[in-house]
Amino acid sequence: MAVALFESTPGATYKGIAADLGISWGSLRNWVLRDRERRGVGPDTARDTGRAARASQATPSSEPDERIRQLEARVTELEASERNLATERDILRKAAKYFAGETNW
Repeated sequence: MAVALFESTPGATYKGIAADLGISWGSLRNWVLRDRERRGVGPDTARDTGRAARASQATPSSEPDERIRQLEARVTELEASERNLATERDILRKAAKYFAGETNW
């Protein structure tokens, strides 16, 4: 969940997210790099997928097979984004429950 939060937060830093979650930034960095390696994504390209997809859409192909490949890649990207959003939602729900239980007015 920490990796998903980091990947989906624009402008996030290892230090900032780690401090918010109460973990060491080195651990978060290792988790993020391992996850990116597992997914076959370069170390700095995970957040640029939207930009790459928009660039590929800007150059329509004349071959139907290529267009199908582009659309399949876009569907895969959107599914990954949906999973990230679901993870973020779950994190926020758990945090809200936790903090609601911590308040003793």
